Amino acid sequence: MSEKDNPLTEAFFYILLSLRHPNHGYGVIQEVEELTKGRVSLGAGTLYGALQTMQKRGWIRVVSQETESRKKKEYIITEAGKEVFETERARLAELLGNAGLMDRA
Repeated sequence: MSEKDNPLTEAFFYILLSLRHPNHGYGVIQEVEELTKGRVSLGAGTLYGALQTMQKRGWIRVVSQETESRKKKEYIITEAGKEVFETERARLAELLGNAGLMDRA
């Protein structure tokens, strides 16, 4: 993993989280909105651009593709994607832990 991979954008963080199980684009949008109680709403352009980038980086892969009319794809996080996610989670945990220092000031 390179320095440019971290920190993750909030969109990347939630997309990777939503791909812990096979999910398609619209499912990702719905899950992110649900997880954030509507605070984060991914547009189609943002989502599909991010999915393309993550696929190129090897963080996600296609697990199935519908061959019918719309060719809906389902994606899942890869081991490399899990590593990137865990690195970001550890960074955020450190950030929150250090924020607690304000309580002791």
